[in-house]
Amino acid sequence: MLKLLSSTASRVHCLTTATPSLRIKQEPNSVFYALDQLTGLTRRIPRNSLFRACFCSDSSDGSGSKPAVEVEEKGAESESGSDSKASSAIVSTYPRPEDYLTVLALPLPHRPLFPGFYMPIYVKDPKLLAALQESRKRQAPYAGAFLLKDEPGTESSLSSETEKSVYDIKGKELYSRLHEVGTLAQISSIQGDQVILIGHRRLRITEMVSEDPLTVKVDHLKENPYDKDDDVIKATSFEVISTLRDVLKTSSLWRDHVQTYSQHIGDFNFPRLADFGAAISGANKLQCQQVLEELDVHKRLQLTLELVKKEIEISRIQESIAKAIEEKISGEQRRYLLNEQLKAIKKELGLETDDKTALSAKFRERLEPNREKCPPHVLQVIEEELTKLQLLEASSSEFNVTRNYLDWLTVLPWGNYSDENFDVIRAQTILDEDHYGLTDVKERILEFIAVGKLRGTSQGKIICLSGPPGVGKTSIGRSIARALNRKFFRFSVGGLSDVAEIKGHRRTYIGAMPGKMVQCLKNVGTANPLVLIDEIDKLGRGHAGDPASALLELLDPEQNANFLDHYLDVPIDLSKVLFVCTANVVDNIPNPLLDRMEVIAIAGYITDEKMHIARDYLEKTAQEACGVKPEQVEVTDAALLGLIENYCREAGVRNLQKHIEKIYRKIALRLVRDRSSNESVISGKVVRPTEVVDGTDQHAAAIETVVEIESVGNSSHELKSESSVQTTDQSKDSKNATETETLQETETSKEVEKVLVDPSNLADFVGKPVFHAERIYDQTPVGVVMGLAWTAMGGSTLYIETTLVEKGEGKGSLHVTGQLGDVMKESAQIAHTLARAILLEKEPDNPFFANTKLHLHVPAGATPKDGPSAGCTMLTSMLSLAMKKPVRKDLAMTGEVTLTGKILPIGGVKEKTIAARRSEVKTIVFPSANKRDYDELAPNVREGLDVHFVDDYSQIFNLALDNNTEN
Repeated sequence: MLKLLSSTASRVHCLTTATPSLRIKQEPNSVFYALDQLTGLTRRIPRNSLFRACFCSDSSDGSGSKPAVEVEEKGAESESGSDSKASSAIVSTYPRPEDYLTVLALPLPHRPLFPGFYMPIYVKDPKLLAALQESRKRQAPYAGAFLLKDEPGTESSLSSETEKSVYDIKGKELYSRLHEVGTLAQISSIQGDQVILIGHRRLRITEMVSEDPLTVKVDHLKENPYDKDDDVIKATSFEVISTLRDVLKTSSLWRDHVQTYSQHIGDFNFPRLADFGAAISGANKLQCQQVLEELDVHKRLQLTLELVKKEIEISRIQESIAKAIEEKISGEQRRYLLNEQLKAIKKELGLETDDKTALSAKFRERLEPNREKCPPHVLQVIEEELTKLQLLEASSSEFNVTRNYLDWLTVLPWGNYSDENFDVIRAQTILDEDHYGLTDVKERILEFIAVGKLRGTSQGKIICLSGPPGVGKTSIGRSIARALNRKFFRFSVGGLSDVAEIKGHRRTYIGAMPGKMVQCLKNVGTANPLVLIDEIDKLGRGHAGDPASALLELLDPEQNANFLDHYLDVPIDLSKVLFVCTANVVDNIPNPLLDRMEVIAIAGYITDEKMHIARDYLEKTAQEACGVKPEQVEVTDAALLGLIENYCREAGVRNLQKHIEKIYRKIALRLVRDRSSNESVISGKVVRPTEVVDGTDQHAAAIETVVEIESVGNSSHELKSESSVQTTDQSKDSKNATETETLQETETSKEVEKVLVDPSNLADFVGKPVFHAERIYDQTPVGVVMGLAWTAMGGSTLYIETTLVEKGEGKGSLHVTGQLGDVMKESAQIAHTLARAILLEKEPDNPFFANTKLHLHVPAGATPKDGPSAGCTMLTSMLSLAMKKPVRKDLAMTGEVTLTGKILPIGGVKEKTIAARRSEVKTIVFPSANKRDYDELAPNVREGLDVHFVDDYSQIFNLALDNNTEN
């Protein structure tokens, strides 16, 4: 006979009629009351069904007492308790579970099934599912549920078998992967591929019957006989119950499990208690399988006790974690509640307003000093945004956007201008203090001041300073701001490719910010600063727009009075701002942008100007930076001249500054080493030069060998220092006093060293010369002419060499080398054609160009060259070779020549003149159109030069190759 007791979920499958209701006959026994006290719950069956519900059947050995089941008909009269035994019991007419010796094998991937428990599984194998359905139809709904072993080489904790992969294993492989001991499971229901199993009794696999689906022969296992009155077993079971009581205090899930167990238990059963504790624990599958395989009741209880002890530790950890989180959350909630109460109390008492009112008050207070100067349209926008701020919730994103917008609107210096300096003399003094030369720039700034003084006010201008690197374009901007008494702001646009950097972002974007001009006004605090836009010729262009086009509005005097930033979205007056732009090459600036700027070219510095800059500015700065006093070092004019001509030929002075700083660093090292050496001698230590100079200091030692030392007297400071030392040590014994006197005498004899830097030892400080003399020939040979070229470093001389390659009837041609550009190659072809015409005119019987293959070369070959200004130089070189007449050795020329012999103007007059002076050229040929440029040069640049201005090549021919000209 099979008696079924289950939870609400199990009764759905067990009862065949809807009218009868099951009620458990509660018989008092000690263990039941112990569990009842353990749970602390009522005996009402819970409505919610658990994931695993208890199922109580006959005990495995059939010796256990069976709980009674009563059937009551609804609406019938109740009978007495003594007559309830006559009620009908559910009697099975089918084979009993212990009669099944051959069963289908169901693999369980996660946990074993214990007798008395439900377990849902998913069967993905169609054949196995069909076999299970067929067994139910044959009224034999039983199968064997066996735990699946892990794959060899894997840990059980890392196993991730899925339901689908389990049923991919078939036949002998599946048989070898199954644990021997399993559970006889009743197939309660099948819904789709979900099968509900109810565990009945333990099984052991003996052999395999069939492979697909896997069918095995089994033996039914019973617990080993045990004494129910054994004290050890009782003590172990009571410890399990006591541990469960502790777990119930912390885990609601365990409380539900124990409640269900206590509601359905009949007589006390030690094996079932062990199975229950293991089944509802969170132990891994191998530990549960170990409990399932154990047939000794005492050992099984011990294993279960270990598992529930682990559960209580886990429950305590879970409780501590939950308590910590709860305390944190409750603390935050309490703090929030108290803050809200505090705000409400202060608001009722009138002690403090809310955040929105405080923000509005702050913005109004910030705007109040400039309210009269602020434009009406800006005031209107601010008032509208303040009203909007009051209507928004502080937690909304729009609130932060509006707050940031008001912050920017109220912080800008609306109508706030700094007092300008209209004193021309004072401005001239400031400009001369900071920079030497740059006459054109200084003159333009003084004109700006003079116009502002006559008008009583000044308007903004856009000035562009162009020139090679290192000439002081950026630093002069700061000096101009100081001379005008204006705030200074610099931002570089080199490589800038985002229009939003200039015009700002729309406020709808996350992290939106105003453009650079609005940030400038906020930083300087005035509406008339001097803004230096650096590297404007290096603007980039990307997917976010063209910054050069965005600068058109900013740098247009007719438009920037109403400059509109995308973020602020209100017009800003920038008409009082003085914009100073810097560029290296004006040709790279877009024409619409260049048209809005007043360009002032800074050609660079000549040698005399560099000497003044080095003496008056760079040397003083290097002394302060290196901590060297002026009386400790002397750099001669000859050394500075050699440094400029042989190391720093560029137009600017940045490289010259680096070399001067390098000299002073070497001097500082030399002075420190001498001081350390003297201190070692004073302390009684003798330091040999070979001990001081190691592998890394050999170069510095060489400097010490060459540097001249001059004695300039005793150091009064050191005497004073030693005197104070002697005074403080008067209280010491006579021995120390004697040592102090000896030390003072040694210091008195010490002398201050002065380092002299001259051309003889300059290379020891800065290394070998970088540049060499540009003059290759003392006397120019036939076919060689010196030209003049412009470079990014200033100007340089350029030799044009022409030689004969092959001579023969009709072989007249020209071959050019020297990395020449297309323009320069065309100039060579023009010169070759014009040279043939001039030679036929001067020497009609000379067929040189018609029968000669020429090779024209422009050294140095590794330097790319291009430009039209070498045309007359190439022509002179070819005629010199054809007429076998050398050109004057002190002559250099530049100019573009046409096919008719006209000389066109060129650029870079100042740079080319400086290069000619550097190469000791006395006579220069310039196009007549460049006479105005030459006249604007400083007198010291033009001094000692014989300059000829020509319109036609015939004038150059008479000057360079005429027979009457002295070579």
